[in-house]
Amino acid sequence: MTAQTQVQGWTREQMAKRLAQDIASGSYVNLGIGIPELVAKFVPEGRTFIYHTENGLLGMGPSPAEGHGDPELINAGKRHVTANPGAAYFHHADSFAMIRGGHLDLSVLGAMQVASNGDLANWSTGKPDAIPAVGGAMDLVAGVKNVFVITQHCTKSGDPKLVSACTYPLTGQGVVDRIYTDLAVIDVTAGGFQVCELCPGVSFETVQALTGAPLLAAAT
Repeated sequence: MTAQTQVQGWTREQMAKRLAQDIASGSYVNLGIGIPELVAKFVPEGRTFIYHTENGLLGMGPSPAEGHGDPELINAGKRHVTANPGAAYFHHADSFAMIRGGHLDLSVLGAMQVASNGDLANWSTGKPDAIPAVGGAMDLVAGVKNVFVITQHCTKSGDPKLVSACTYPLTGQGVVDRIYTDLAVIDVTAGGFQVCELCPGVSFETVQALTGAPLLAAAT
């Protein structure tokens, strides 16, 4: 049994809920495929978020109950979603004009690797048989004001996703601002990874042992 399987951290929904707490009211937010999609379920009381999906919807709501989705209402990951009151639909090119024009406040993405300088690799392992699937990720990290990553701390095989330097093809250089994993919330600073919050019951030493780069303790 690996160290990772012995650690009881946040569930994926708890990770998503924790991330939502750090989104400023009124923000325009793009949610990536996978765990980032879960963030749409959580809007803290008293705040308003406008969720964007690059296939042409502003005002995206969470996924509907199983069997109740509209087959023509999907996000970029082809998952059924809902549309909040006042939602707008538009051409794919207009959606990317919003992204590239700097009109979105936050992008929430998954990751294969994040380096301690903020480099992000989230679209390919670089293996010869890997399926190219960069999608809009490069546009999102280049055109959006802030980038949050939400991911499991380690791979299924126990390898760290937070590393000193990415070994996979990069999505963007120095683009990640904050990382939310099942074990901790970690800022990317000029000095490297800095823990700003630990999952209850998880120690700093445990997180360091499962991280492929040095960690800085939370600022006091």
